Amino acid sequence: MSGAWTRKEGQNPEGGLNAKGRASLRAQGHDIKPPVSAKQAKKSPKAAARRKSFCARMSGMPGPMKDEKGRPTRKALSLRKWDC
Repeated sequence: MSGAWTRKEGQNPEGGLNAKGRASLRAQGHDIKPPVSAKQAKKSPKAAARRKSFCARMSGMPGPMKDEKGRPTRKALSLRKWDC
C-alpha cells in the first residue's frame, strides 16, 4: 500500500500535507518539514530563506492554478499555504 502522503488522508485540504502525511514520508526516510508562512518567516532568517526557495521553485512549476471545474489545484493550495 502507498504512503499516506499520496492519499487523501495524508493531505491537508488547505494545501500541502498534514501531520500524518509528513509522518509517512519521514518513515520512508525523507526530511520533510511543515510549511512556513510569511508571519513565521519574519521571525527566522532560516525559515524565510526556506520559504523564498519553495515559492521560487513551486511558482515555476508547470500546471494550472485551477482545475476544469474552477477549483484551486493542489499547486495553488500549497502556494497559498506558503503565502507565495
